[in-house]
Amino acid sequence: MKTISTFLVFICLASGFAQTSDKDDIKLIQTILDQQERAWSEGDLEGFMEGYWKSDSLTYFSRGKITQGWQTTLDNYKKGYPSKAHTGSLKFKIAKITKINSEAYYVMGEYFLEREVGDANGTFMIVFKYINGEWKIISDSSC
Repeated sequence: MKTISTFLVFICLASGFAQTSDKDDIKLIQTILDQQERAWSEGDLEGFMEGYWKSDSLTYFSRGKITQGWQTTLDNYKKGYPSKAHTGSLKFKIAKITKINSEAYYVMGEYFLEREVGDANGTFMIVFKYINGEWKIISDSSC
């Protein structure tokens, strides 16, 4: 009986270490957003897309149009931002990161593009989901 009790205590302690706090989750999500800023500003659209879920189920909504899929989203970015003059330098201003449940958060904010072809800015709301041990954007709505 003592062996079973010791085993159960060990399992409870180990599972407690496997969980992350909301603060840790938000820090990881912020790190992904920081990496996206850097990649975009370097003209590395593939690197920017590393923050997104590489799935045909990724959903992107902008200008009244819904598109599906990681590759489709990357192709659209490449078409809309064909050169460094178009990608420019990206900065995010995060307004709020809110927990939906233990495996999902939504992020609301603004983006600012300084670029040769003219500056652009707007708002976004993205949804992060914890998938296979990583936080990934599964849905993006930008305008």
